Amino acid sequence: MRIVSQIIAQGTIAISGKNGAQSGPGLALFVGFTPGDNDDIVRKMAAKICAMRVFPDQEGKTNLDIAALGGTILAIPNFTLYATLKKARRPSFDLALSPEKAEPLFTLFVKELRTLYPRVAAGVFGADMDIALVNKGPFTLIIDSDELWGARP
Repeated sequence: MRIVSQIIAQGTIAISGKNGAQSGPGLALFVGFTPGDNDDIVRKMAAKICAMRVFPDQEGKTNLDIAALGGTILAIPNFTLYATLKKARRPSFDLALSPEKAEPLFTLFVKELRTLYPRVAAGVFGADMDIALVNKGPFTLIIDSDELWGARP
């Protein structure tokens, strides 16, 4: 599982020209899955996201988590996080988990986030979304389950 996390001042997702989700200050999460991802990894990643101390305290040090900020998490499904250009100029998505298997994992991820922290908005899996973000910093992190907990068997 791979997440690109960005600190944002605000964010919106529109689907077919209609507003789908909104966020104030907080985190935008682009979320992708690969074969071998499972419920346990999803739960660990949700806990990691909610515990990340990436927001500045009164002294400007990154000491605050999302709950201390009181911000919003905007979760966005994004299979292209597992694209590769290794063999050609056109991206290959062979490392991305199939939509049939990835959608339930994304649904679980959003549910787990909401269990840990209630202010979560989400994009729609499989939808063509127009996403507008106002980044802060910029402060962008790539969180990869293989990097955190080791390669899969």
